[in-house]
Amino acid sequence: MHEELIQTREDEAALGEKGAVSITEAAKINKVTRQAIYVAIKQKKLKARKETTRWVIDLDDLDEYRRNKYSRSKSMFNGELLFDNCKGYFSVNQVAKMLNVPAQKIYYATRVGLLKASRRGAAWVIHMDDVKLYQENYLEKRTVRQQVG
Repeated sequence: MHEELIQTREDEAALGEKGAVSITEAAKINKVTRQAIYVAIKQKKLKARKETTRWVIDLDDLDEYRRNKYSRSKSMFNGELLFDNCKGYFSVNQVAKMLNVPAQKIYYATRVGLLKASRRGAAWVIHMDDVKLYQENYLEKRTVRQQVG
């Protein structure tokens, strides 16, 4: 335990002195692959500079990248949150978890018209009222039928 603490402090001191890291170090810090960091640099999502043959990333830029990194929960469509749970809008995967069923069952239910969903950009969005209707009119009836049969 004590050795780990010393190593952590040494790592922090080394980073503090340099103020910059390599692609490999950035990947370890972000818990992603080196390729993911390299792609972020190429797509200009992560600022980096090339010193001789190695990429160097300032720690401030790495922090900025981490703060602005894509997150589906923060996705916007026409200026509004795509999956605004406070307003009752959920993703297919969120609904599947709520109902304890596979996501493919939710996709199927939307496709055949058992569950109302709307398309916003590339995502399907389902309102909580529609989830409740689907649960009452389809899932609960099916459970009763299985118990009777």
